[in-house]
Amino acid sequence: MKVTVFHANECDKRKCTTFKMEKQGKCRIIYKIHQIPRGAVVLNPFAEKAVSYEDRGLVEDKGIVGLDCSWNKVSKSASFFSLSKYHRSLPFLIAANPVNFGKPCILSTNEAIAATFYITGFKEEANHIMDGFKWGHSFIEMNYDLLEAYSDVKTSEELVKIQNDFLKAHEK
Repeated sequence: MKVTVFHANECDKRKCTTFKMEKQGKCRIIYKIHQIPRGAVVLNPFAEKAVSYEDRGLVEDKGIVGLDCSWNKVSKSASFFSLSKYHRSLPFLIAANPVNFGKPCILSTNEAIAATFYITGFKEEANHIMDGFKWGHSFIEMNYDLLEAYSDVKTSEELVKIQNDFLKAHEK
């Protein structure tokens, strides 16, 4: 599977999951926006459509693009958001990475890529991405029920309904 990560050089390289994935041969890092592969699924927290099984063909044929940057510094109008029509957000998941452990929706790049693989039916690839990290198994274990539910539906709309039902059931 093709995994590309646009890296904005805004993080501590020692803690960066992208650099570790590249060392393990699991992704290709790019630094120029025009290098983003056309037709790939671009993970974008501002996207209106959630990734779902219906994106499986795109993931298989064109791959996934992660954006490794500080989301606190990025606006919805950032130039890389106009490069592909296949922008997808991720549904509610809990981070297991050491920096944001237990925080909702603040996933590391490897967690986001693994979640995308899992949701689109590539569970073995998801596990492969996480295998290179001491804490990697925790991400899939912590989110197992949600990841299974998300991967069992076909469309983004169905996935969002599962997410919303889950969040409603867990309101305080």
